[in-house]
Amino acid sequence: MVAPLRVSERIIHNFVKSQQDWVIAAKDKVEKNKQAIKKIAPEQYKDGVSIPFRGEQRIIQLHFQVIKQIKIIDEPPIIKLYLPLALEQENIHETTRHALVNWMKKQAAVEVKKAIDIYAEKYNLFPRFVRIKTQKSRWGSCGIHNDINLNWLLILTPPKVMEYVVIHELCHIQERNHSANFWHLVEKHCPDYRQHRLWLKQNGHSVMQGL
Repeated sequence: MVAPLRVSERIIHNFVKSQQDWVIAAKDKVEKNKQAIKKIAPEQYKDGVSIPFRGEQRIIQLHFQVIKQIKIIDEPPIIKLYLPLALEQENIHETTRHALVNWMKKQAAVEVKKAIDIYAEKYNLFPRFVRIKTQKSRWGSCGIHNDINLNWLLILTPPKVMEYVVIHELCHIQERNHSANFWHLVEKHCPDYRQHRLWLKQNGHSVMQGL
């Protein structure tokens, strides 16, 4: 908080004290909102739990083998993880979660590249480069030099939602703001974008919590 130079310390303390109830109430409201957000990550990563992937629920199957490197195979509705037989029991949760996150980041990069290859050429909107990032509050961004960043968590959303976000950021190459012209351009290239925006509005807070 910043106060004018001539305001006495007593007045400042009285003001802060008078606002204390509001601050506490606001903090409680934020905490309640956090608790109301549906969690998508399981409490423990173990055999039989489910997680979202590409807008669908996948059941995790753990297979222990005499191997050194973890292997992951997606066989809808199952994601199979092949783990080292020597893995200690207390490390299974964190090792499984870490392996899945890394694998999903790679899947996100693959799917984003496919979408960029299709839509950049189709609409003549070419980014300088595209990066997959971990972002806590944004699905994507487009810089002044046409560098596009996309959140890897998009791989948890339906494919059409991910495609919409890709198209959204590509449209920023032509329209830098969120003006009416921008949304007309988005609609031109993605006529059903409103339903994808609605999906993100309804489910985005949960997805942003990650795995």
